[in-house]
Amino acid sequence: MKALEKISNFFGKYMALIVLIVAALALFVPASCLWIQTSWVNYLLMIVMFGMGLTLKLEDFKLVFTRPKDIILGCFAQFLVMPLLAWGLGTLFHLDPALMAGVVLVGTCPGGTSSNVITYLSKGDVALSVGMTSVNTLLAPFLTPAVTYFLLRTTVTVDLISMFMSIIKVVIVPIVLGFIINKLFEKFTQKIVTILPSVSVVAICLIVAAVVSHNAEKIMSTGAVVFGVVILHNLLGYACGFGIGKLLHMSVSKTKAISVEVGMQNSGLATSLAATAFPDLAMATVPGAIFSVWHNISGAILANIYSRWADKENG
Repeated sequence: MKALEKISNFFGKYMALIVLIVAALALFVPASCLWIQTSWVNYLLMIVMFGMGLTLKLEDFKLVFTRPKDIILGCFAQFLVMPLLAWGLGTLFHLDPALMAGVVLVGTCPGGTSSNVITYLSKGDVALSVGMTSVNTLLAPFLTPAVTYFLLRTTVTVDLISMFMSIIKVVIVPIVLGFIINKLFEKFTQKIVTILPSVSVVAICLIVAAVVSHNAEKIMSTGAVVFGVVILHNLLGYACGFGIGKLLHMSVSKTKAISVEVGMQNSGLATSLAATAFPDLAMATVPGAIFSVWHNISGAILANIYSRWADKENG
């Protein structure tokens, strides 16, 4: 078990570099990763969500009632700031309907488990991060389709029912199962929880490899514009989350958590939903694929910066 823990720590420490290497291999030598089918993405995402469920306890959900203002603020930022940033950037850079749909979908998805890991590495408020991720994920079946439709109804047709059912199947069910198993077999899950980061990183790498390799030609043909939009979307998300925290005089640890939670999205889910909701827009999966790679790199860099920021209370 100790050997597995060391491997897991290695994966967690060098996650950004590992994902970058896998993405580069899939992009420049796509044939090396084509054996990973895109049909596996949902199942791999379910594994990540199940792992997240195994780490959740009833106390994490009690956070909603003990710190409602912080959680509500996180939900507000998640489902308002990032979608509006996505729509604004897509409009500013005149993205075509398919890429616009993909960018907006990234913005309307909840934060992923990566945000919890990065918040931990940033020495931020992990309990708040987990609480926001949990609540945002539970709200996603309702808010992701609704906000996506609100922003894109004049551009593309959004399949609300398919998107709703996909989120229930891929996100909610695995998390609930993981939570129940953790509740019933807590002693066992506590023994394996330390190796979950390596499982999540492997799953994320396989998702990135599948999406990037099967869309390598499309990604290369989109040019620098979509890369710029994705990078700006992520960085502006961090900045807005940071600004909200400072504006409301939140503690340093809370500000870090809000910043990371807003900026990092469940882009694997966005990629999966793009294929479900926009089957006729193949390029809609590209922004999620690029975001999957980029936010893990930027998150690791941000964690390094934030970890050096003295964790002092602001009154």
